[in-house]
Amino acid sequence: MRYQKLITQETTWKWQYLLKKYREGENITKHEEQSLIDLKIQFLSTLQDSPEEVEKWIKSEMTTEQRKKMRQSVRAKRKRFFNAEKQATKKKSIDLEYASWLKLSKYAKSQNLTLSEAIIKLTDEVENKQFYLEQVAKMKSSLKDLLK
Repeated sequence: MRYQKLITQETTWKWQYLLKKYREGENITKHEEQSLIDLKIQFLSTLQDSPEEVEKWIKSEMTTEQRKKMRQSVRAKRKRFFNAEKQATKKKSIDLEYASWLKLSKYAKSQNLTLSEAIIKLTDEVENKQFYLEQVAKMKSSLKDLLK
């Protein structure tokens, strides 16, 4: 397995996920009655520092579909967490105007590249062009000096 599971940390992520979903108005329990849901959530909110109890709560109070959805979310969080540790794998974002994005996207598609690869290719081309222009300018000045 590429990403190590850290039980305490993942349980904290699960706990945070459940409370966030509840605040967003989702039912995170298998129960339908609102007063019972509120009671279960109130109990869950006291379990922050008890990973074993949180896991027991999850097994007893959630449906399999809800648990599956939560596991997917935690797996994605784990991936982002470990990728963020290294500069090379950490995701970055930039804001582009729509017109810039559109041109970049068309170029990337025509070259069969990702957007990141297209940016790298374009910047490399500009750097190479500048390098060659400097070389040509030096050669021209050398020729002029030689011909004097």
